[in-house]
Amino acid sequence: MRKFLLGIIMLSAFPEVGHCEVSLDSCRRMAIANNKEILQQQIKIEQAGYQRKQAEAAYLPSFDFEGGYVYNQKKLSLVDKDQLLPTKSFNPLLGDYEFNFVKDPVTGLPVMHDGSPIPSTVALLPKSALTYDIHNVFAAAVTMTQPIYVGGKIRAMNKITHYAEELAQNMHDTKVQDVVYSVDEAYWLVVSLVAKKKLVESYLHLVQNLDSDVEKMIKEGVATKANKLTVDVKVNEANVNLTKVNNGLELSRMLLNQICGQPIDARFTLADENRDEIGGTLRPTHIQMDSVYSRRTDVRSLEIAGKIFDEKAKVARSEMLPQIAAFAAYHGTNPNSFNGFKNKFGFAFSVGAMVKIPWWHWGGLPNKYKEAKAEARLYKVQLDDVREKINLQVSQAAFRYEEAWKTYEKTKSHLVQANENLRCSQLAFREGVSNLETVIAAQTAWMQAYSENIDAQIDIQLCDVYLSKVMGEMKY
Repeated sequence: MRKFLLGIIMLSAFPEVGHCEVSLDSCRRMAIANNKEILQQQIKIEQAGYQRKQAEAAYLPSFDFEGGYVYNQKKLSLVDKDQLLPTKSFNPLLGDYEFNFVKDPVTGLPVMHDGSPIPSTVALLPKSALTYDIHNVFAAAVTMTQPIYVGGKIRAMNKITHYAEELAQNMHDTKVQDVVYSVDEAYWLVVSLVAKKKLVESYLHLVQNLDSDVEKMIKEGVATKANKLTVDVKVNEANVNLTKVNNGLELSRMLLNQICGQPIDARFTLADENRDEIGGTLRPTHIQMDSVYSRRTDVRSLEIAGKIFDEKAKVARSEMLPQIAAFAAYHGTNPNSFNGFKNKFGFAFSVGAMVKIPWWHWGGLPNKYKEAKAEARLYKVQLDDVREKINLQVSQAAFRYEEAWKTYEKTKSHLVQANENLRCSQLAFREGVSNLETVIAAQTAWMQAYSENIDAQIDIQLCDVYLSKVMGEMKY
């Protein structure tokens, strides 16, 4: 008996293109290009890049412009009424100025009133001289701030953003591998269903031929109606199985289209459709776990996450250290008082420095630092746990891969036996030395043998790609 082909017939996703052959690699590329979750990861990589540039800018001085306007209802007056100020005259005997007071002609001492001497002359200081127009006030400034020392916070934040960008890339690669594996599953599922559809059609052809032979034997009086009914049941079972396979094939095509980002009703002809057997050779499964750990994106992600939390601990520690910054400003106001009060802009330049020293926070800052250190240790423990699970995962995947090949070799020998058994039973039935039940059993065993062979070939492909995934060797 001939070996059955494995493949899928899918029409083109673009009607104007028509039928075209699509390989597994092409399906992978379509899925990677159209998958929304991968697109989200790409955007996250872009975000991480902007965050890294933002953190790098913290090393440099920042420049800002500020401006404002205030309208005041009233003017500003420093006194409530006109002021009378005492005056001084030069005393040549003393060589100095003295206040001009009213003196008692007898004693020559200043005359007192309510405990204060009475001036003999005064100078008038009108209220209007100390009243200022502040109805419209304008202010503007250009400032520069330069961090000098912030406890290592800027350096730690730069490392965090670099690690975050690398982590985003690793998460992207992990998502791509998950999508590729889902494509392979859907691809080989459809391939197996197409092969099983051809198998069921061949089995249906066998039982239909047997049904025709039984009808002839009934006419010759060497078979009974019960024999005919037995074969009819098998024909009906084959038709039902064919319907189930067609339904499953249609659903699996829809799933593959969805994963590849194509319209659900799109159809492609797959490259593996017209192959007698799916190629492949048993590869050695000697595993170096240290190499596996270095290739696994999830392990690298946890390692990077641990480094991020180490740096976050440094950020928390920086809040307990002094912080020093320098600043400069060029500012102007209207009105200004740089040279008397004037209702016009006056400008000036200022420089300075600030120091902030944490003093007492009731243990809040030290506890925050200890929390960050504990979280960093948590990720290290999780990393050790993941390494152990990966070790088990890889060992199981390698075992399944080797068993899949062993099963496939056994199904090939089973095919030879099933074909020979079917040939002998059919020949014996035609010669009248075997009964109908023997032929039906041989046909059923023949179909089961080919079905197991199809499953074994598909299982090899899936086990191979899964082993590549868990070993970090998946290529796409």
